[in-house]
Amino acid sequence: MLAATVVAQGTGDAVLLGVRHHGPGSARAVLAALEAYRPQAVLIEGPPEADALVGLAADPAMRPPVALLSHVVDDPARAAFWPFAEFSPEWVALRWAAAAGAEVRFVDLPAAVSLALRPSPEELAAEGADGWDEEAPGAEVPGGPRPDTAGPGPGADVRIDPLAVLAETAGYDDPERWWEDAVEHRGDGTGGSGEADPLAPFAALGEAMAAIRAVHGDGGHPHDAVREAHMRLRLREARRAHARTAVVCGAWHVPALAARTAVAADRQLLKGLPKARVETTWVPWTHRRLARASGYGAGIDSPGWYRHLFTAPDRPVARWMTKVAGLLREEDIPVSSAHVIEAVRLAETLAALRGRPLAGLGEATDAVRAVMCDGSDVPLALIRDRLVVGDALGEVPPDAPAVPLARDLARQQRTLRLKPEALERHLELDLRKDTDAARSRLLHRLALLAVGWGEPAGGRGSKGTFREEWRLRWEPELAVRVAEAGIWGTTVASAATAKAADAAAHAGTLAEVTALAETCLLAGLADALPVVMRVLADRAALDTDVAHLAAALPALVRAVRYGDVRGTDAAALGEVAEGLALRICVGLPPACAGLDADGAAAMREHLDGVHRAVALLPDPALRDRWAAALRGLAERADRPGGAPGGIPGLLRGAAARLLLDDGRLTAEQAARLMGLTLSPGTAPAEAAGWIEGFLAGGGMLLVHDERLLALLDEWICAVPPAAFTDVLPLLRRTFAEFEPGVRRTVGELVRRGPAGARRPAPGATEPGLPGFAPALDPTRAAAAAHTVRLLLGTTTTTDLGTHPTGGA
Repeated sequence: MLAATVVAQGTGDAVLLGVRHHGPGSARAVLAALEAYRPQAVLIEGPPEADALVGLAADPAMRPPVALLSHVVDDPARAAFWPFAEFSPEWVALRWAAAAGAEVRFVDLPAAVSLALRPSPEELAAEGADGWDEEAPGAEVPGGPRPDTAGPGPGADVRIDPLAVLAETAGYDDPERWWEDAVEHRGDGTGGSGEADPLAPFAALGEAMAAIRAVHGDGGHPHDAVREAHMRLRLREARRAHARTAVVCGAWHVPALAARTAVAADRQLLKGLPKARVETTWVPWTHRRLARASGYGAGIDSPGWYRHLFTAPDRPVARWMTKVAGLLREEDIPVSSAHVIEAVRLAETLAALRGRPLAGLGEATDAVRAVMCDGSDVPLALIRDRLVVGDALGEVPPDAPAVPLARDLARQQRTLRLKPEALERHLELDLRKDTDAARSRLLHRLALLAVGWGEPAGGRGSKGTFREEWRLRWEPELAVRVAEAGIWGTTVASAATAKAADAAAHAGTLAEVTALAETCLLAGLADALPVVMRVLADRAALDTDVAHLAAALPALVRAVRYGDVRGTDAAALGEVAEGLALRICVGLPPACAGLDADGAAAMREHLDGVHRAVALLPDPALRDRWAAALRGLAERADRPGGAPGGIPGLLRGAAARLLLDDGRLTAEQAARLMGLTLSPGTAPAEAAGWIEGFLAGGGMLLVHDERLLALLDEWICAVPPAAFTDVLPLLRRTFAEFEPGVRRTVGELVRRGPAGARRPAPGATEPGLPGFAPALDPTRAAAAAHTVRLLLGTTTTTDLGTHPTGGA
């Protein structure tokens, strides 16, 4: 057996404590081993740059999960994390050493080397990988006494999973289940072996790793040789200085650290390695980011469950069921104490039937599904999200090293009472309040800096400019985003201002500049706005593409409106917006001519956006100019057969609908335009496009104006069979946008036949629509009109006197 204690002539003793990262069983075993061995020095797998930060681990303000973050100073995107949870063996070793007064050192390959060897973010992006979700040399993906089980990169060897090898040897088909049975469910303080010697489990695990490495070599991690050479050198230094040394590392590395190698050979492996200038600090981490499914391959599916196993003093299954019951009750799912008792019994029975020493997460989940969830998997999804994985977010002391921008952000978060949380939070802001306005500015500034803490959410209430809604969620990698943004300034305001000016100078389109101007107003970046305005004026003067101008106008008009509620001077933006609108009115007809189907669809979106924007501008003459431009489109005759060069029917129909909705086109005029378009001389596809554009605002027109419905019905019936298959997709797409109730009413009207065919005979009464009288009742209509006037505040005493019922 490979002894857990390594002895060398003339040096101090050392024990190698091979662990599974983030394993509560390993954490308990490490604590028992340290208490028994009482080392003077504790060496931990991690970047040596963090040696100066180990004192913060004992700070009461430090609350796991946390992570060490190292990033290249000149390229913050080149970064790596070393996460620690409450149940991580390394964290237990840190806390024990702090309490015992033992020296602590991190002995893995320096981050300065591992990050210099790491591919650049551009290279990772070319390979389809995120900058911090890939394993970096020296930052082994935590999760087990094994290398990462993700697929190898280009040119890498096949990576093995030592846990899977051990599980298969023991007759298990699930490595996680084997690990739980062998370690996690045997909470006797000796790592699950039942041995009196707390070092014995580590000796057994080291022997197993030695056997696997004898067969599989480096296991697909060729860079491990360099890391292990560095760890051996640091171990030799510690043994020369101390009588007793403990090494806490991934069990995979134990055979390599115990091997007898020449010092010169280890130094030769490290010779000539590149180095980068790095900074290292503590950052908050989350349980969600410890899970494999989160994108960071931490190797554990259930960090919340593991934390429960580590912290539960006794009866872990019963305590877990109590947590589950509490969560379900919060969601208004009836769960009683009897449910909890029965679920515990069922979980323990399942464990006995399956030959397990203790009910695991699988048995607990099966019992919860059967007893508390009535066999449904829907509540189980909530349990997995909230409890099995969890949303725990760690905290680091305020005096932890950080870039100046991160310090300024933390200060503003405290001032504005916006605490970062791992659980998604919905935030409603009333911009008329100073605190909410300041929160809005901070969130918009961070969004400009690509620090995506919050994203705007669709409002459920008022649509006015004084209200905003956000979805907030703090993710650990945002610490890297903050470090990246630090190149723009030392405060959030100065960094956002510099970033806005640079973005304006390098914007590719006019729409990007107008969107940036809108962002500057939202973020309260008064110093950046003049720079953006200069670029905007230059781009607007030179850009002659109506589509570009139309795409830029809506954001510019919104920015003008924001000036009112946010107290900013948007007069200059208003002048630019009016100038753009005038140029769009002039250039619209030729810009719409000769467009293909895709171009017409894009221009239709621009028409809707410009129409809404012009309606918000204060100049009535400008709105008249825009209406005239739309009328020119709506009434422009198409070329015969929809020949190239004409105005697409989609745009002519959309222009007619916008005019009709604004009251600038009467129902009779709309019917005339539809009749002309649906005449036999118009190509069926072109007519269908016109219908699509005209009815895009909804189908209530067809319900209330049976003349339009009759025209449409007659045209559809007259479409030749050969052309019908071509226009059918357009018609289906158009009618699919109608509300279900509108479609049913239109169908009923069509079933009853066109309006002309249903005219009553002389002296007969027209039946009308179901539920409606055949003719108008003047008395009831007057009463309704009076109520409308009351709602609008236009009722006078004269109106009250003439009310059909004799008064209010």
